Amino acid sequence: MNTYVYLSVLPEALIASMLPPKDFAEYMATGTRRKTRGQAIFFEVDQDIARNILPAEYISKRCIRKPDGAPKSSVYLTIYRALEHLPLKSLKSLFLVTEDGRILELTKGPYDVKLEKPKQLHLYQELCPVTPIIASTLSPSEFAIEMTSEKEQVYIPKLMFVELMLDQLAYDPVRGSAHNLPYSDIGHLRDCLIILKNEEKKSRKTVQRTFNGTLLYRTCTNGFFVASKDELIYYPYPSMQQLEEQNYDFWRSF
Repeated sequence: MNTYVYLSVLPEALIASMLPPKDFAEYMATGTRRKTRGQAIFFEVDQDIARNILPAEYISKRCIRKPDGAPKSSVYLTIYRALEHLPLKSLKSLFLVTEDGRILELTKGPYDVKLEKPKQLHLYQELCPVTPIIASTLSPSEFAIEMTSEKEQVYIPKLMFVELMLDQLAYDPVRGSAHNLPYSDIGHLRDCLIILKNEEKKSRKTVQRTFNGTLLYRTCTNGFFVASKDELIYYPYPSMQQLEEQNYDFWRSF
């Protein structure tokens, strides 16, 4: 039976498993006895590309069938700095899983920086290895560079993040409508965006320091990004209409 390696994003961990992606997704979201529930976000890892950092002997020794013949669901390889040590090119499909085990598979796609809109405010949910919500004047490509550049006083070697919807607040944080935004403290969000709008030298503002562990999939906009210095990989995210038409179970679940 094949052995897979996954990079779990929430929480960050490198995991070996005998389960193929769809079975692993259900296992991570609902548990083997359905006594635990929660979202899961993970990548499948190309073992050939990442072979230099994978403990092959440990995986082959631990990833074996159970006495009853059932496949081994998970063998944790590391729970610390997993993303940092993986080459970005080893990341294959990205899987988003709802708390009841509905799955959306995203594949890498080209990212056109020419489509980024100038003079727009942004809201980013950092996902791995850190998880604050950040408001910014920087476009996704600019944000990726600034957050992972060694030239910065504070930086992260690698970062996964997703842009969240702001609707009218992206252009007018004072008077813009926030009617469709499901965030808990719109007043605080407005204040953060207003500060960025008025302070030319300020490019980032922390909106929320801690992450509650649940990503509102309906607030995700263009896609998911993984950055490392000058390297950026992108997983396009479907529109709500596309999700409803092409992956109704996932769309209905959130």
